[in-house]
Amino acid sequence: MSSKHFILPVTLLACLSLGCGSKEEAETAAAESPKPSELIDKNAVVHGKQIKSVELTTPLNQEWVSKGKAAYEMKCLACHRLDETRLVGPGWKDVTKRREPAWILNMVINVDMMLETDEEARKLLELCLVRMPNQNITEPEAREVLEFMRHNDGEE
Repeated sequence: MSSKHFILPVTLLACLSLGCGSKEEAETAAAESPKPSELIDKNAVVHGKQIKSVELTTPLNQEWVSKGKAAYEMKCLACHRLDETRLVGPGWKDVTKRREPAWILNMVINVDMMLETDEEARKLLELCLVRMPNQNITEPEAREVLEFMRHNDGEE
């Protein structure tokens, strides 16, 4: 056997033996790792929780407007335009003048619930022919998106 053929198996064996710790080390590492409940984002939305009311700010919270714009650009821009243009979903122009704030937040966070229970949401689905995907937006993020929508509609 040539030295080239001998080096590879020896190297692999050395890596495997160095990479594997003892059973005790593995059990200690497992005990010290966080539990799944500790990894859950405390701000995560429990989908299906209906939002009944929204407190609006006057003047607009500019930090929320900025964060809402960033969320729009990351999660909404592919389907929605800021004018009246319908792309995949409806355009956002004047949406805050046509819809109640709680309705908008529920559409953003709880689209499945809205399509099951809300006649206006079902009409939008018939118009657009594409079901809005769940973007896993938290309630605070959705509130920031709403603030951006209000800014887009000319509120100050």
